[in-house]
Amino acid sequence: MALVEVRNLVKHFERGGGFLRAKTVVKAVDDVSFSVAEGETFALVGESGSGKSTTGRCMLRLIEPTAGEVWFRGENVLGFSSSRMRAARREMQMVFQDPYSSLNPRMRALTIVEEPLVIHRIGSKVERRKRVAELFNLVGLDPAHLDRYPHEFSGGQRQRIGLARALALNPSFIIADEPVSALDVSIQAQVINLLMDLQQQLKLTYLFVAHDLRLVRHIANRVAVMYLGRIVEMGETSQIFESAQHAYTRALLSAVPATDPDAPRARIELDAALVNHDAPLREVAAGHFAAI
Repeated sequence: MALVEVRNLVKHFERGGGFLRAKTVVKAVDDVSFSVAEGETFALVGESGSGKSTTGRCMLRLIEPTAGEVWFRGENVLGFSSSRMRAARREMQMVFQDPYSSLNPRMRALTIVEEPLVIHRIGSKVERRKRVAELFNLVGLDPAHLDRYPHEFSGGQRQRIGLARALALNPSFIIADEPVSALDVSIQAQVINLLMDLQQQLKLTYLFVAHDLRLVRHIANRVAVMYLGRIVEMGETSQIFESAQHAYTRALLSAVPATDPDAPRARIELDAALVNHDAPLREVAAGHFAAI
């Protein structure tokens, strides 16, 4: 059963304009539809500018969509009032890409993780302090460091603080927006393994936004590939990696570094002129869809 369903999501941005010049419209998200089943990890992949992060932010209404619907537990999130949306964010949280900029440098770690509890008026001061210590333990941090500032932690530790903040309200759905792309490769695996462990432990559902296909292959049950604001291919992870149908997906996969440095590599250059951007997704195999 789908926990989250996105239907015909659209987000247009206007830019430019001025004296005797019309504004241009950028179709950042252009009629995107998909569902995420309870307990699964669904990955949105694509290059920078493909619309994947904008899609995630529109789902939580951090950016207001131009059109479409986002259904969560049978309710359309885009129809919520501001107070209802605030309550819904107890169930839906986001882990941001950059642990350096997503944490307030003037706030101690305790205050950062405690903030959602304060906003939602959960618990007394003592109870909140206890909850924050529990969350620190949960993400592999030492509660003795709660009074430190973000700059006193490493990049990987900062991302764990961001994760603890996202988990403070016991959400069931987390959008992880490039959660390890700003980290050293040596730290990335630790954070990915932590995300997978927490998913099992807390029964979480993930939307994992990424451009690194190696990570996606390791963590995702299903994958949707975005190109210029649209989903061009979607299916189980094994289907996407072993029998990609769309030219853009094949080009992305050809850029993944081989584990064997001596293996022959054939880098595929995408000819955008040959891509039919208006082609609808159609089922090419059971559960495997491609816009071809």
